[in-house]
Amino acid sequence: MVFTSLAEGSPFAQADGGVTVIVRLTPNASANRIGPVAFDDNGDAALKVAVTEIPEDGKANRALIKLLAKSWGLPKTSISLKRGQTNRLKTLFIEDRAANERPGELYQRLTEEI
Repeated sequence: MVFTSLAEGSPFAQADGGVTVIVRLTPNASANRIGPVAFDDNGDAALKVAVTEIPEDGKANRALIKLLAKSWGLPKTSISLKRGQTNRLKTLFIEDRAANERPGELYQRLTEEI
């Protein structure tokens, strides 16, 4: 998988066959919610996501994928956790199953939704 650089101020990046997204996850929250984009001291962007599940046995990670898939109208199987299994800062890969027919469409749609 080849990553391109993140667009300035965006947690999304185009990658071979899909899109990556940097997420800052808050487990055990009072409600499930997505956004806004937050920036760390270095100016790196991450999409803030909160889930009600506890961070135990991958429950919060599964809730994260389920929430994003439902919100973005994607199958859960198209979203995979690439980095940060036990960390609040995570890198997700979203497979673009239509990349050959419509390259860049998923990236554009996701960046417009946040």
